[in-house]
Amino acid sequence: MEGKGQKELLCYRTTEDFLVLDTDLKIESPTNNQRFSFSRASSTGSTPGGCASSASSAHNTDDEDSEGSKTPLSYKDRRREAHTAAEQKRRDAIKKGYDELQNIVPTCLNPDQLGASKLSKATVLQKSIDYIQYLNQQKKKQEEDLDSLRKEVMALKIMKANYEHIVKTHQNTPVAGQNQVSDQAKFQVFQQIMDTLFQSFNATISVANFAELSACVFSWLEEYCKPQVIKLGMSIQMAG
Repeated sequence: MEGKGQKELLCYRTTEDFLVLDTDLKIESPTNNQRFSFSRASSTGSTPGGCASSASSAHNTDDEDSEGSKTPLSYKDRRREAHTAAEQKRRDAIKKGYDELQNIVPTCLNPDQLGASKLSKATVLQKSIDYIQYLNQQKKKQEEDLDSLRKEVMALKIMKANYEHIVKTHQNTPVAGQNQVSDQAKFQVFQQIMDTLFQSFNATISVANFAELSACVFSWLEEYCKPQVIKLGMSIQMAG
């Protein structure tokens, strides 16, 4: 098969049974090296179908491997993305909680710290704890005050009921000789006593200033408004 001219090389592919025709293959100098090269080329060219089949099989195997390994990687990616989203959501919730604490707790809004750097999370938590303890103390104190006021109201109600009972008792008890003195006579006696007291008050009191007025009033009360003095004045009025 060596020589000048054209050479037709027929190669049969056993797997698919079709004929491959190589034409226009020129051989000018059939040296040993060229024969060796041609022999290798012929050998290589004689099985293009086999090489293509091997390459195709290898390519299909790689595709199957890549498809087989793609599914677990995608699952891992989805899990990683879900974990990242959950972690970000958790951090956002924590940050929102700290921001709300800092806005609610008055000690975290100290005007002296407005120009200072942002409070750390530990500082916000500590100030929140201190403020909660302060609120608990205030609540306890207010509950004690409320209990004291309730007891005082109860005592006043009891006193009121007792005084009402005393008044009713005196109203229902007839006084000896109460019908012997008219209301007009009682009013005249009361008027005379008040006139006497007013005369002493007018002669004793000075209204130059509040301090002097207060001193004069106390002196007048101690001197003219004692029970013994009023009783003596009533006796004089009744005798007259």
